[in-house]
Amino acid sequence: MTSILGIIPARYASTRFPAKALHEIKGKSMIQRVYEQAAQSNSLSKLIVATDHKKIYDHVIDFGGQAIMTSTKHPSGTDRCFEALQKIEGSFDYVMNIQGDEPFIQPEQIDTLAKVLLDRKGVELATLIKKIEDEETLFDPNEVKVVFDAEMEAIYFSRHPIPYLHQVPQEEWLQKFDYYKHIGMYAYRSDVLEKITQLEPSNLEQAEGLEQLRWLENGFNIRIAITDIESYCIDIPEDLEHPAIKDFIKGLK
Repeated sequence: MTSILGIIPARYASTRFPAKALHEIKGKSMIQRVYEQAAQSNSLSKLIVATDHKKIYDHVIDFGGQAIMTSTKHPSGTDRCFEALQKIEGSFDYVMNIQGDEPFIQPEQIDTLAKVLLDRKGVELATLIKKIEDEETLFDPNEVKVVFDAEMEAIYFSRHPIPYLHQVPQEEWLQKFDYYKHIGMYAYRSDVLEKITQLEPSNLEQAEGLEQLRWLENGFNIRIAITDIESYCIDIPEDLEHPAIKDFIKGLK
């Protein structure tokens, strides 16, 4: 049976939203909401928060979750996941990186990504995408777009809309082509996670500011799973004032 370790990386000193993981959303911290949502998944063998700060660690333990301390020097959640994997007892086939700033993640999204690992033997890396429905998202450089091949393997990720539709007005692009945005949740085969954390930053990665391009440039395959569920990432405090997010918060218990 395939075993999947779910890890929620949680960094304390975010420059754009300090102590974001501990920010309260309708009576519960952001990290607690992520943890409780992920814990409802049917696919994870174990779930743990990997943090660099004792306040987050103690908070997770207090609400009944599991946590582990990791270095303050990691440049990405991927690196933090690898350190956590090394420290946790037991053997896992895959590690799933569940974003600590997506408090409204649905367990069905985790199960959708896990199904990719179960359906196709030997998957190296996998991630989620969702069809883009509006021009604001399509042309927003903070929303990462992705194109993929007939085998559902990623070809490229970009902050720019891809592909460019030649001789088609931009206002018609969504009517002429199916565009997809990236949902930033990853699954790594455990041995591949070790390999990709040893890679040097690549040219495309530095150009776009996207770590997954480093993996593609070095020949790793990223399997794609499509979700219909919207995902809301909280990067800055102002994100909580977005109308769609405010509506979602109203429905929380």
